[in-house]
Amino acid sequence: MIYHRNRNINYHAKKIIIIATILVFMGASSFFYNSMFSAPQAKAEIEYFTVPLGSKTEDMIQKLYEQGFIKNIKGFLYTLKEREIEPGGYKISKSMTAWQIVDALQEPYMKWVIIPEGFRKEQIAEIIGDEFEWSTEEKREWVGKYTAMNYDEIEGVYFPDTYLIPKDESRLQIADRLRAKFNEKFAPYSEKFLEANIKWTTALKLASIVQREAANKDDMPLIAGILWNRLLKDMRLEIDATIQYVRDSVIHYGREPLSVQLAGYTSKGSWWTSIDPSDIEIYSSYNTYQNKGLPPHPICNPGLDAIDAILNSAETNCSYYMHGLDKKIHCSETYEDHLLNIEKYLK
Repeated sequence: MIYHRNRNINYHAKKIIIIATILVFMGASSFFYNSMFSAPQAKAEIEYFTVPLGSKTEDMIQKLYEQGFIKNIKGFLYTLKEREIEPGGYKISKSMTAWQIVDALQEPYMKWVIIPEGFRKEQIAEIIGDEFEWSTEEKREWVGKYTAMNYDEIEGVYFPDTYLIPKDESRLQIADRLRAKFNEKFAPYSEKFLEANIKWTTALKLASIVQREAANKDDMPLIAGILWNRLLKDMRLEIDATIQYVRDSVIHYGREPLSVQLAGYTSKGSWWTSIDPSDIEIYSSYNTYQNKGLPPHPICNPGLDAIDAILNSAETNCSYYMHGLDKKIHCSETYEDHLLNIEKYLK
């Protein structure tokens, strides 16, 4: 009788120990999961998390931890495995688990787009369009419609900068975004050009030429000074970059009159390539070898250095310039001296 009682006691004791062990294990597992993978908060709003260009994944994980999006760095590394966090903008919340955060970081809501200085809007359409998977027709529409709605905004006001653009932003909104950035950056110069009795549209046309013609920032004030000299002397500007602009318009988009489109030009496969002597014969209002004064619109979208150079151009007696094989700019007062510079620095 006592033996059976002891056996029952031992059986119940073992059962209690097993249950207790399971409960302890479950509690430990729950604690481990909560501390490693669970959401930091029960309820939280969606927030924007930005991953800058050039960021390292380990730095972004540290940022997620410091901003309270994840509870444990090691736990997040386990869920992320060997995947990288790509630059862009993401929608995440402190009410997401580590797994959900990882899933959300696989596809950015906003993408970085870099617009270099001196690109024409067709090139900008290619950059943005490739990033957002626009069709060829959508790129053409951005060029021919959304960036051609106002005469003074045909070219030059699509500011070169680094943008973080939502994927669901319309093509018109993207054009507005670039124009707004131009207005913001150009605003400090507007009053100065007004004081100097220079129309902002004139300044922008000149800046676009300087941007394309200068080999570097240091060249810009001198080239601007020479352009002003040629305009004041009623000389043709004779700028290769303006020929490149109209030639490439013909090649890629056929934006010039029909007579030019039928002139037999074929694509060279890229923008801004060196001109041929025959290119100078292209009939166009942009052809500064044939026409005096400035082209109807800017030929590219210049940066602030080129804009500043128009306002603060170098004082010079030169009316001609060229870049030599020494990669330096050489200027001269007369055409004869210009020819000598060509002989000296290009041959």
